[in-house]
Amino acid sequence: MKVILAACVAAAALVAARGAAAADLSLSPLYKAPPAPAAPAYDWSGLYFGVNGGGGWGHSWWSTNTTGINLGGGQVGGTAGYNVQFGKVVFGVEGDLDWSSFNGASTSPGCPAGCGTSDTWLSTVRGRVGYSFDRVLPYVTGGLAVGDIRAAAPGFAGGDSTNPGWTLGAGLELALPGNWSARAEYLRVDLGSFNCTGCSALPADKVSLQENVFRAGVNYHFGWGK
Repeated sequence: MKVILAACVAAAALVAARGAAAADLSLSPLYKAPPAPAAPAYDWSGLYFGVNGGGGWGHSWWSTNTTGINLGGGQVGGTAGYNVQFGKVVFGVEGDLDWSSFNGASTSPGCPAGCGTSDTWLSTVRGRVGYSFDRVLPYVTGGLAVGDIRAAAPGFAGGDSTNPGWTLGAGLELALPGNWSARAEYLRVDLGSFNCTGCSALPADKVSLQENVFRAGVNYHFGWGK
């Protein structure tokens, strides 16, 4: 009888131990894999260099000869700049120097053989303010423009002047893989006017020049977070 009782007690203990082990297993915590780290936001800060090219149209006016001239042509050159980003806002300064083929000619009663105006180079130094949508940067820009206004009339010496003026515009820049970016922009350029004493037999002709420039470019960035 004692042997049977001992066997029953042992069996009961074994069943209880297995039940406790099963309970422990059912209450074991569930582990999840850690979430993948989020990619850091793109940082536009830093120095960059690039190339640009494009074209557009413009207008020149000769005051004494009462001649309006429509211009057109292309531009290509280099760009350098620096950005600083605060939160989503990007502040920058940028300069460029472009060879230009803007030119045009027109006839009028004051200029029957045709008066011509051209611009052989254009440079700008501008501020930029943009708002970063991570790798997309729309921006506005404006500042100093300097260019070469050349005026010519058949039978006269003509004249030219390196003129300072202003420029305003806007653009969109996209960050590409690596340290590269691509952009497109529009600039309104006004180079003012100069007095061309060799453009006619009349008193000095006041020759003005304005341009509308559309161009695209690529930049290489040396900043961090690229």
